Amino acid sequence: MSVEFDSCTYRYRRGPVVLDGLSFAFPPGRTVLLGPNGAGKTTLLALAASALKPRSGTVSFAGLDPAVRSQLRTYRRQVGWMPQNVTPVPGMTCQEQVAYAGWLKGMSRRDAWDGALEALGRVGLAKKAGQQASSLSGGQLRRVGVAQTLVHSSRLVLMDEPTAGLDPAQRGMFRKVVEQLSEDADIVVSTHQTEDLSEVYDHVVVLSDGTVRFSGTVAEFHALAPTDTVSGRLAEGAYAAVLGGGEA
Repeated sequence: MSVEFDSCTYRYRRGPVVLDGLSFAFPPGRTVLLGPNGAGKTTLLALAASALKPRSGTVSFAGLDPAVRSQLRTYRRQVGWMPQNVTPVPGMTCQEQVAYAGWLKGMSRRDAWDGALEALGRVGLAKKAGQQASSLSGGQLRRVGVAQTLVHSSRLVLMDEPTAGLDPAQRGMFRKVVEQLSEDADIVVSTHQTEDLSEVYDHVVVLSDGTVRFSGTVAEFHALAPTDTVSGRLAEGAYAAVLGGGEA
């Protein structure tokens, strides 16, 4: 069970159509969403998070339709979303910002406050809990964004470029978070980084020009790489093959 799109169309005001009648269901488990800039990845995740509404068609998860007002609150409680740009809330500490995200999802103030500290600990920021979020580095702020998706008990977690700006050690911590999360939730991660796919994810989805060009297991994706591709570059070779030689 994961998020489903049925004949979804979306365009930004005065802009071109980004998605045109897309029908697709993400597989359960840990999925990486790949695609070039402008492919529609961020739009797709924002629709799944109910941050955007499709111009036509429907989005659903676990039988819930966010377009139905009576179901929207429950839908958003089930879905955690980390957007590409994580912005510090002026005047808030890290714990306050993460707790605020939980409160917006319907948690009680006490549960959100306690859950925020736990979530910050899971991303290695427990010692920064009382520090102003605005004083953090870019990489630390992205980890606060990850914590905001962890504070409430999501059944679906969406992350848009969560490892951008993270150093190798921080990316290793992120991999552990994904492994822990997958025990309780489906995960969809949009990224440009193709290394270590087989160690982190179960499935690969490639989006280009608003169209799903590939959806399958990591092994099936790697099998698309040219036969002369060196073992450490299988994901890159497969990605180029799916896009017809296009750049990441």
